[in-house]
Amino acid sequence: MTHTFKPIDLANIKTVSLSKRKSKVTVDDFAKPLKKGSGIKNFLDNLPDILAGKNVRSVISAIANASLNDKIVLFGMGAHVIKVGLNPIVIDLMERGIISAVAMNGAGIIHDLEVALDGKTSEEVNESIDDGSFGMTRETCDFIGKAITAADKNSKGLGESVGQIILENDLKFKDKSILAAGNRLGIPITIHIAIGTDIIHMHPDFDPKSAGLASHRDFRTFASIVSALEGGVYLNVGSAVLLPEVFLKAITLVRNLGHDLKRFTTVNMDFIQHYRPLTNVVNRPTQKGGQGFNLVGHHEIMLPIIAAGVIEEIDE
Repeated sequence: MTHTFKPIDLANIKTVSLSKRKSKVTVDDFAKPLKKGSGIKNFLDNLPDILAGKNVRSVISAIANASLNDKIVLFGMGAHVIKVGLNPIVIDLMERGIISAVAMNGAGIIHDLEVALDGKTSEEVNESIDDGSFGMTRETCDFIGKAITAADKNSKGLGESVGQIILENDLKFKDKSILAAGNRLGIPITIHIAIGTDIIHMHPDFDPKSAGLASHRDFRTFASIVSALEGGVYLNVGSAVLLPEVFLKAITLVRNLGHDLKRFTTVNMDFIQHYRPLTNVVNRPTQKGGQGFNLVGHHEIMLPIIAAGVIEEIDE
């Protein structure tokens, strides 16, 4: 049995003029070819003024404007930032006074300390997990254990204590350490741990009570920084779960205490999209005002480009 529907008649379709139709893309937004030797500023200026091309420039301007107006630029980072070789970029931004504060997860102190200690980090997990040797590096845990003890004794945060022990022991590659730079420059670096996630938690000398207390002290310091974020920028670079959760809790904490926090910029940067950073960094905190950006790309490419753009814009 055949159906009774016939192809619809198109004869009376109403059309509109292309010149009068609203279009999202015009040739004015197109990329421009780069001339040899024209530099990073021209490269950025010549990006298409569309989607990520536009957003990258907006992020650069937000960071530059915050720095020029003495507003907070809070740099939250996963340890992957260290593992792809970006310590010099972060330290340079700290030394220029662009980054006001840094927040790391627990892995951050491990990889940063190993870089300072021996100029290398990031073991081959696939080669060591089968025989149980993964995470059993002696020096890493000894140094951080001493820092945890010192933090407890001196009522300091975990980030400050590890940075201080790197400088006090004059570690060979201390100039490549973000934690040491923070200590040297008086820039707060807060560490936010989750028990059981890091190699130091497996070692017999690890003091969870002191580590937890020091990390909670860092959370309170982080919240204090967030309370001054109005007009500033928060970047979440490479933390898929922990720092987005910490940031959201800090936002509600400082608003609960009466701090006026409505207009600021948030930026999430990672090589894939995750639910939690999009929700807890980009969208929820800025729904009262401000703006949130999500940039997808490899850290080892994106962060140096953004840093270079900020430096160029500030130097103008």
